[in-house]
Amino acid sequence: MLQVLRNPTYAKLFSAQVVALLGTGLLTVALGLLAFDLAGAAAGLVLGTALTIKMAAYVGVAPLIAAAVDRLPKKAVLVSADLVRLAIALMLPLVTEVWQIYLLVFILQSASATFTPAFQSLIPSILPESRDYTRALSLSRLAYDLESLLSPMIAAVLLTVVSYSNLFVGTALGFTSSAVLVLVSTLPGSATGPTIATFWQRLPLGVIIFARTKTLQFLLLTNVVVAAGTALVLVNSVVYARSVFALDAAALAITLASYGAGSLIVAFNVPWLVARFGVIRIMITGMGFVVAGLLAAVIVTASASSSLAGWGWLLATWALLGMGTSLVSTPSARLLADASTPADRNLVYTAQFALSHACFLVTYPIAGWIGASSLTVAAIVLLVVAITAAVLASGFAIRQRLYTKNEKPVAASTEIDAK
Repeated sequence: MLQVLRNPTYAKLFSAQVVALLGTGLLTVALGLLAFDLAGAAAGLVLGTALTIKMAAYVGVAPLIAAAVDRLPKKAVLVSADLVRLAIALMLPLVTEVWQIYLLVFILQSASATFTPAFQSLIPSILPESRDYTRALSLSRLAYDLESLLSPMIAAVLLTVVSYSNLFVGTALGFTSSAVLVLVSTLPGSATGPTIATFWQRLPLGVIIFARTKTLQFLLLTNVVVAAGTALVLVNSVVYARSVFALDAAALAITLASYGAGSLIVAFNVPWLVARFGVIRIMITGMGFVVAGLLAAVIVTASASSSLAGWGWLLATWALLGMGTSLVSTPSARLLADASTPADRNLVYTAQFALSHACFLVTYPIAGWIGASSLTVAAIVLLVVAITAAVLASGFAIRQRLYTKNEKPVAASTEIDAK
């Protein structure tokens, strides 16, 4: 897996990803504690709303910005997005009202909606070999998982000596380091071949390619399953740790870390699992893990007491959800790379970014708004959503025999759209 780091450009970009993720991890913990300070037991409602706003920015802003900047130098786009995120991170410690959280989250996540798809679309050009790209995907997922594991632990240590507002400084340092590393990287030039001349032609192209490609239609359904499991973890971990089990701020960090630990275990094994069983089979297995994790969450929530044993079962459940999420998300980018061309790759990745996060516009309100009244009901509703999507996705894969096809799907051509 680490062999791909011999590529100097990828090594710098991967390092940029790591430091930005560490900063974002500190932001997640700090934002949860800030919400709890401002809203108390209703922190889940605040976080649910904030994360819904985040998803609205991803869904509404990402396609617009991607179409607007698609022909601009990638380095300028990435560095500009990091600088905006840096500025917002420095403002968050000054927040005193809930509405301020909502406004700053929208701006910050709009910048992330610019950065992430552009960053992800560069990797297939830097590592064109399929095996290297799969290794890079696993390494990228490993970075996410290490962030989920290490950032909360780092936060827990820091919280013993500083207030949570100082964690936002760590977030700012992460974005600063990311911008510097991107700035010193040598990135691939603009794609050659047919160009999509106008903004209005570029805007819908990624979604059109999704509609034409069977494997990407399957991916859309798996996005719903991932969103159901992830929403419960991100929105309600603070409520479980602080209210249900009456634990301290460090317990929130440990709870989030258990989710990352489960995902981390899987990330190490994805390359050989995909090589042996194929992308589609691994993703179907991952959906089963998420459904099992949500079922366990319903049981743990319904029988919850303020005992450490109950918290232990929650940690195990979060680890299971992390494993399922990684099994679905890590290999899924292979489907995007195979179904796109260099000319339209950024737009396809942006479409996945927007469409996958659109699922959270449903699951975050379920976790936050319903969870504010009953965590058990919220977990049950998310379980039903996940089961429905998993059954539909698995049935679609079987009918289309996606799991038996080793050839790459035909990438939708941009030529007719550029005319």
